Amino acid sequence: MTIPFQAVAVVGAGAVGSFFGAMLARAGHRVTLIGRAAHVQAIERDGLQLEMAGRVETVRLAASADLAAVRGADLVLLSVKSTDTEAVAQQLAAHLADDAMVLSLQNGVENGPAIARHLPQTVVPAVVYVATAMPAPGRVKHNGRGDLVIGALNAVAARDMALSRRLQDLVDLFASAQVPVRISDDVMAELWSKLMVNCAYNAVSGLAQATYAQLAARPEILVLQQAVVREVVALAAAEGVALTLAPALASMAAIALAMPGQRSSTAQDMARRKPSEIDHLNGFVARRGLELGVATPVNQSLHALVKLVEAGYGGE
Repeated sequence: MTIPFQAVAVVGAGAVGSFFGAMLARAGHRVTLIGRAAHVQAIERDGLQLEMAGRVETVRLAASADLAAVRGADLVLLSVKSTDTEAVAQQLAAHLADDAMVLSLQNGVENGPAIARHLPQTVVPAVVYVATAMPAPGRVKHNGRGDLVIGALNAVAARDMALSRRLQDLVDLFASAQVPVRISDDVMAELWSKLMVNCAYNAVSGLAQATYAQLAARPEILVLQQAVVREVVALAAAEGVALTLAPALASMAAIALAMPGQRSSTAQDMARRKPSEIDHLNGFVARRGLELGVATPVNQSLHALVKLVEAGYGGE
């Protein structure tokens, strides 16, 4: 069997990027994680410690704190925070091979187009469904799921048969690492669905430092989350994206069952007193709602509350 990609680089190797990089590496693929110095040093010393299914496995793979280590990769998994997308894409331009593919493993609906504005390479958005955490440098804990939905960035790309073949190559690559990947005819609608889930969980989990199961146990929180979902569905309609309310509400509720022990990425950032991606989640909904005349008071409130907490971090 032909290996569709010879070298994979993970740019922004936090919990999500390190998890998918580790899955590919343990299946025998050549992977380089590019991340923060402490994480890199721990991996170089002890390997990446992958905690999954009740056991800890040591995964040996390359790691670097230098973005130039992306050179030679024909597949780049981009998992930087949405706040860093534009800057990192600009920096990548000097190092990427012409035929490299960039797979965006990021929250929000703006990243794919933002990357494509700076890079001529093929950019593929991915919807990520995985519960992970990084309790210490060099260690990733898997709490649930671990699947992707991918698709063409826009209607023009969707008609490209060569891209269709490369998307299937991605499916085959991840299948070899036991990572389920589904190709969607409308990945942007899928990204909006994930945005809806993020908006319903991330800020509340962060403000309360609560797991998804703890949120689901409070009826008043469910009412709050349902209000968030209604606002996102209304905004999606104004953007020309078809999200149906009843399935959206069901999808939101199902996340707590699939990932009961998970704290949101926003909660993890807030626990470390680090800026979160809230501007690209509830903040994006509030901003676009204002621009399009769609009322989003619950999303606006959650965004404001997280920003208030983050303002107390000082210079950290």
